[in-house]
Amino acid sequence: MTEEAQLPSLSAQSEARVSADRRGGLGQLVSLLRRGGSWPELSGVAYLSVIVVLVICGNAIAQVRLNVWQGAFYDALGQRDVSLFLHELLVFVSIVAALLVLAVSQTWLTEMIKVRLREWLTNDLLKQWLMPKRAYLLMFAGEIGVNPDQRIHEDARHLTELISDLGVGLLQASLLLVCFVGVLWLLSAQVVFSLDQKHFTIPGYMVWCALAYALAGSWLTWRVGQPLIGLNADRYAREAELRFALVRISESAEGIALYGGESDERRIIAPTLNHVLAVMAQLAGGLARLTWVTSGYGWLAIVAPVLAAAPGYFSGSLSLGGLMMVVGAFLQVQQALRWFVDNFSRIADWRATLLRVMSFRDTLATVERLHSASGHISISTNATGRLVLDNVAVFLPEGRAALQEKHVEIQPGERILLLGEPHAGKTTMFLALAGLWSWGSGTLRLPERNSMSFLPQRPYLPLGTLRAAACYPAEAGRFGDPAIRAALERVGLRRLTSMLDIEQRWDRALEMDEQQCLAFARLLLHKPTWVLIDDAMSALDDEHRLEILSIFEHELAGTALIMTARTPGRDGFFGRTVHLTRESGNPLERAATPSTPISERGSRPNRRSRQSAVI
Repeated sequence: MTEEAQLPSLSAQSEARVSADRRGGLGQLVSLLRRGGSWPELSGVAYLSVIVVLVICGNAIAQVRLNVWQGAFYDALGQRDVSLFLHELLVFVSIVAALLVLAVSQTWLTEMIKVRLREWLTNDLLKQWLMPKRAYLLMFAGEIGVNPDQRIHEDARHLTELISDLGVGLLQASLLLVCFVGVLWLLSAQVVFSLDQKHFTIPGYMVWCALAYALAGSWLTWRVGQPLIGLNADRYAREAELRFALVRISESAEGIALYGGESDERRIIAPTLNHVLAVMAQLAGGLARLTWVTSGYGWLAIVAPVLAAAPGYFSGSLSLGGLMMVVGAFLQVQQALRWFVDNFSRIADWRATLLRVMSFRDTLATVERLHSASGHISISTNATGRLVLDNVAVFLPEGRAALQEKHVEIQPGERILLLGEPHAGKTTMFLALAGLWSWGSGTLRLPERNSMSFLPQRPYLPLGTLRAAACYPAEAGRFGDPAIRAALERVGLRRLTSMLDIEQRWDRALEMDEQQCLAFARLLLHKPTWVLIDDAMSALDDEHRLEILSIFEHELAGTALIMTARTPGRDGFFGRTVHLTRESGNPLERAATPSTPISERGSRPNRRSRQSAVI
């Protein structure tokens, strides 16, 4: 069994969140658009947004026309004029037809903006996540590195939907407000007050009433609903923990069943589920309190404009049609002003989701600097094609692993055994040679990366056909069928030669020994000049192991081989043995600063996910 590479994680998530919190929600959104987008990528969103603006402007004009029609219609009713009544019905049909076309267009455009925004944001996050070594290093970034799939899939989807809905809604509310404030201001002149037989009007009276009503509701909504922002962020974090726990159980179902550990797993997962339920219960209480405000506000809006305009109607200065126009304009103004009231819970959701996405992206941008104070191995490419290690040591949570030989120079074609006791840091040194573990000291000069192949204990098998798994990382059509079948037969996988075009989860369909043999079949296809192996034959029996190693005496006789081991190798096979020893102390912990506390949580990556990026 290979020892796991471990690294205490910095509070990268906390640092990213602090950085994000210093910007407001709009500031974060602008930062995301500026850093994550360019004109070619966002041009589709920009064009659709311009068309949406034009459609919303047309909608606002039609709404104003509908308000004018409402006055004429009710006046026709009040006058009992049948011909005028029928005429106004025809006018109504034409206005509604235009509004219907505009509403359908707006809906389609809004949904297409969601599609384009999600395409842009998901591609941006994938680009940042799948930069060389970042997906691997993210596993050492603490809690934020546990569920990158949820951040990229669910959070990106939810954020783009909220941005589109809230953005279009805010724009529409703003335009309606601008249009109907003017209408309501003019209509306010018809609301005449009487006092001591004197008649007077208040300029913009109905506008001030609508403004006061909306501001009172918005302030009360903010006071009651503010805790929802933190609760939504906490809920997403707890949901991510539950999802991760469920995935872990699914991946380990065989081992759990063999041990009869189902009841233990229920006990282990119960606190995580309880955390989710507790946050949901808090959210339920918060939403219920917010509903008292939003629903009460909505019901009172039915009579509020009538009460405000009643003095003018009862004094005779307002006709029934005029009253209906005032009421309609008031409702449009207060509806535009209460946009904040109606959408506060969604704004809180948007703010929490944006914070998660920005924290994730900020962490990806800085993940290479994890434990920068601890010291790093100097890694460069050796133009001579040799592999050179000068005073190389790797830092571990409980010490460091160093080579006894201070200067090691490996020539092309050599076979080297990296010998060390259990938990001596062999896997960590293997990762350092692969360029994935830079925490340590010394100088490492490597051959060209494309000439090297790395075999961990569990090889990576991509989704798709067996052909794709055998050719990886090359395209599935890179090698012909005869070459692939010959490679499979050479490593003892003859039974698979007829399954090249079958698609399934080969990492589950194949036993561990077959997966390891498949990795050596890849070597026969790719023929690298350097091969580094870390316990990649642990599932093979002695006879099969010797058969696999014979590849380096025949087909890959000119390939340099570096292999980690606990015991000395076969006599005469390895030209040299390099010794790795573990030293006490914790340089990582000493290098940590009070502002970057060390947390063990998340420092051990899942064995299924910690795999070489090459073979």
